[in-house]
Amino acid sequence: MSKTLHHGLLVLELLSENPKGLSTTEIAEGIGLHRTVAHRLVRTLEAHHLCRRDEFKRILPATGLVSLAEPVERDLRALARPVLEHLADATRATTHLVVREDESEVRALLVVEPREAKVHVSFRPGQTHPVDAGSAGLALLASAPPLDGERPEVAEARRQGYAVTHGEVIPAVIGVSAAVPSRRGRSTTSVGVSVFELPDAAHLGRTVTEAAAELADRLR
Repeated sequence: MSKTLHHGLLVLELLSENPKGLSTTEIAEGIGLHRTVAHRLVRTLEAHHLCRRDEFKRILPATGLVSLAEPVERDLRALARPVLEHLADATRATTHLVVREDESEVRALLVVEPREAKVHVSFRPGQTHPVDAGSAGLALLASAPPLDGERPEVAEARRQGYAVTHGEVIPAVIGVSAAVPSRRGRSTTSVGVSVFELPDAAHLGRTVTEAAAELADRLR
């Protein structure tokens, strides 16, 4: 195993867990290396646009990671599509796969409409909205440890395993979402449905949670 590559990947993992940035000293301490070695690693990653420095000289993930992630997103969509199609048919509702873009926003990566439904919600993949609004974002927030000042709905989603919101992203539309379990703790992907009526929230919540668990199994 290449120790240099291993340490460089550890730096990227550390930065992904600290999106507000780290100093070189904090990176060195985080991966257990001398500051000089950490500095060389960071400079190499900067040269490949995998990290950058802000105005305070703190090191952040950079846009080069997006290019690397694009093929992964294609694979994620391919694995998620049959899960969302089955969920759409079972619930007769529009289903969606949502990923966390950064600390403040989430993005709809895949939207599947039901094949047999007289009326259903319609929206395009690629749309973004704040992470603290809508069931998808709240489900992702609930996968992380509690934070001071978080919405009560996040705590409720953490307790029951899925989030429910009313009209927060699309007026008059109810969202029910569950985070896709991750081995690394905080989830970055959620599965959900958008409906106009919610006669049995618990049943739909369990159905969505089962779909999220199925996708997690496919991703392993």
